[in-house]
Amino acid sequence: MGKEVVIFTDGACSGNPGPGAWAAILKYGEHEKILAGFEPLTTNNRMEMAAVVHALKALKEPCRVTVHTDSQYLKNGITRWIHRWRQSGWITSEKTPVKNRDLWEELDVLSKAHSVTWVWLKGHSGHRDNERCDRIARNFIKLCNNAV
Repeated sequence: MGKEVVIFTDGACSGNPGPGAWAAILKYGEHEKILAGFEPLTTNNRMEMAAVVHALKALKEPCRVTVHTDSQYLKNGITRWIHRWRQSGWITSEKTPVKNRDLWEELDVLSKAHSVTWVWLKGHSGHRDNERCDRIARNFIKLCNNAV
């Protein structure tokens, strides 16, 4: 596989559900790209997932990717739970439909196009790039929500 890319992501919501935003920082060598997006009515989990979806979509070729997230829901979902969900027809062990199925399916396809390593970071623990993503997402909520 090609280039090594490091991605930091975070999602935020003002209320849950409520207006939300996501942010991603992509690093390749000395290069850095920042992405962000806004949804007027969403959940924190959807924004955590959207950050990674958009970051992976931004890659122009198959890469070796390390994704850093402070969302255990995201990390556990993509590394552990998704295999059972696919086999069960997207039904949880509690016999309910998997929440955010659309994003899980998209993330599943996108992550297979790359060699992805998933790293969980404790949120709000002082990790520079995780904190930057959090600030970007929170500021994006304020900026975009005021414009809506």
